[in-house]
Amino acid sequence: MYKIMLADDEGIVIDSLRFIIEKNFSDSCIVEHATTGRSVIELAEKFKPDIAIMDIQMPGINGIEAMKEIRKTNNSVVFIVMTAYDKFNYAKEAINLGVLEYLTKPVNHTIIVKVLQKAMDIIEEDRKKRSNDLMIREKLEIVVPIIESDFIYAVLSGDDYGRIEVNYQNLLGIREEYGMMMVMEFGDTLEDGRLTNPVGISVKAQSFYPTIRENLKEDFHCVVGPIMVNKIVVFLPSSKQQLEYDDRINLIEKVRKLIRDLTKRIDVQFKVGIGSVTPLNRLGESYKEAVNATHNSKGRVVHANDIPIGCEYGDDYPIETERLLFDMIEKGNIEGAKTEANHFFDWMIEQYPDCEMDIKLKVLEFILFAEQRAFQSGGMTYYFRYRKDYLKTLIQIDNYEQLRKWFIDKVTEACRNIISKREEQNSGIIAKAKTFIEENYSKDISLDDVSRIVDISPYYFSKLFKEVTSQNFIEYLTNIRIEEAKKLLQNRDVSIKNICVNTGYSDPNYFSRIFKKQVGVTPTEYRERV
Repeated sequence: MYKIMLADDEGIVIDSLRFIIEKNFSDSCIVEHATTGRSVIELAEKFKPDIAIMDIQMPGINGIEAMKEIRKTNNSVVFIVMTAYDKFNYAKEAINLGVLEYLTKPVNHTIIVKVLQKAMDIIEEDRKKRSNDLMIREKLEIVVPIIESDFIYAVLSGDDYGRIEVNYQNLLGIREEYGMMMVMEFGDTLEDGRLTNPVGISVKAQSFYPTIRENLKEDFHCVVGPIMVNKIVVFLPSSKQQLEYDDRINLIEKVRKLIRDLTKRIDVQFKVGIGSVTPLNRLGESYKEAVNATHNSKGRVVHANDIPIGCEYGDDYPIETERLLFDMIEKGNIEGAKTEANHFFDWMIEQYPDCEMDIKLKVLEFILFAEQRAFQSGGMTYYFRYRKDYLKTLIQIDNYEQLRKWFIDKVTEACRNIISKREEQNSGIIAKAKTFIEENYSKDISLDDVSRIVDISPYYFSKLFKEVTSQNFIEYLTNIRIEEAKKLLQNRDVSIKNICVNTGYSDPNYFSRIFKKQVGVTPTEYRERV
């Protein structure tokens, strides 16, 4: 249905337009009219027309001024001006108001019908767009919480988040480069700084989770995670590298108000810990700080910077370089580790050129850390006297370049051991999988069957298999089967039906289609050729 408002002080014009509309658009239109500028404005407020056919000269307020007033409360109405006045100034103002057509009386009824149809088409297109927008919003209401939960899980898992960081930023509209993690814990009561009945409250949490999520979204620009036992993890983006004192106090007060409001709505007690601001790829650190803040304070809302948790560093200490070095070592990134190790070594000899023993101790500390990561990953075999020569070597080194070389060599060795062990483990897993496939290709085997044999999850096995072999599992299995079928087809005593069964296919037609797709000809044609 389309609501059409007619604004003209001539009764014959109103009657003619109503007749044309009813004749050409039958029951699809509701028509109302007014004869003065004031009555047009009042009618528009009540009637809320889709289309308004306006005269310029009417008693009292003229048509141009009336359209300006109507536009204030109805931005979507389509105006059509139909007037005996063709003055340029009127036409210019009408154009500025977004008028669809400026018609000069008298107007042929065919033109009126054509212009009305054009207006209806515009309205219909807008309605479809609004409907699609609402549908998208409705779908997003379902999908966004799932994506937000995945984002939080990715942050907590650490390694996975680094590979998909940009995707999450695009999907969730995160424009900031920094952020902090907030942990909301809840329980039946708060006794001596501890929440009671955390497991029991987790059962009831599903009922009040929507309320918590709704309040968080109203008060903060944030990403809200799922319920994890008795806590909800929240990400708060930040455009700043660190919070100023006033910003931190304001944030704490906002959170305090949030939990006061929530406590009134749901019979639950809260504790909230807030971590410090970090780059997005280190949000796991902020999360740990937030958890520590909740567990090491009796307050209801605690920021990590307000309690003595973690290590403090001097202003000149290159903590970011140290973190990058450790990160490169854990990933087995040789070139990245060498670069950061050199940067850190440069800083030490520039800032403390006369502190040789302190520099040697720091080098030893980093090497021990690198080797610990290699031991933990299975890349090196530990035995008690593994480092029996380290102190002796350090004492004998008498210049910084020798010390740098020893430092870089040991870091490189640890990274290389991590890489080689990882590759060795992966190769062993895939070799075992290939052997199983080659021995069982004639059976109905699946990805799940093979992943069970190598004792890793199907999802991880699928990714690892593709990474090592450059083929997915199905492609590899199919190639094995087709190659065996080609060998069997050279023996004319074996029927194609038996070849089909012997290569793991139960349906001869399906086997024939797969064979032709892989080889380019059917099994029969292939046999004739060979």
